[in-house]
Amino acid sequence: MRCFRSTDALPSWSASAAALLLLLVALTAGADGISIKSATLTPTEAGYSLEADFGITLTPTAEEALARGLPLNFVTEFELVRPRWWTFNLWNRTISEFRTQHRLSYNALTRQYRLSFGALHQSFDSLIEALALIGHVRYAPAVRYQEVDPEDVYIAGLRLRLDTSQLPKPLQINALGTRDWNLSSEWYRWTFKP
Repeated sequence: MRCFRSTDALPSWSASAAALLLLLVALTAGADGISIKSATLTPTEAGYSLEADFGITLTPTAEEALARGLPLNFVTEFELVRPRWWTFNLWNRTISEFRTQHRLSYNALTRQYRLSFGALHQSFDSLIEALALIGHVRYAPAVRYQEVDPEDVYIAGLRLRLDTSQLPKPLQINALGTRDWNLSSEWYRWTFKP
């Protein structure tokens, strides 16, 4: 007498394994980049300060270029607008906006990462520490009390991105066609009522 095994369990097991593999590929593909964790405007003595946190993970190409001596420039952009519904939000009134820039470089001699913000410089032993400071945004005051009306509702927007216009010209052309240099968070928008 012949004994046959049921092969019904095999396709469901292989389908589960394939789904798990696709999930792992999707997670590792989305691991590189910039994502926003939180953003708020909190009242202080002079006005409202911006407090935000980003998660930054460099692509292997950007990390290798940094290790070979290419500095990377990151730009934080903020805007606060008063929506004008009667113009279909095409001509909203900008209340406050600013851009800040951080320059990240690596010194192979000292094996340290250097973060520059204007005339201020700070050195780090690891890339993770330097990226954590870039992603930790504190700006006070982002909006002054006299600029906003307590009766109105505003829309705040924030994003952090790698400034590819600061790359050398050959890499700027390369950045147009690949995702390796496209490090940018989406605009994060939230409503703000003073």
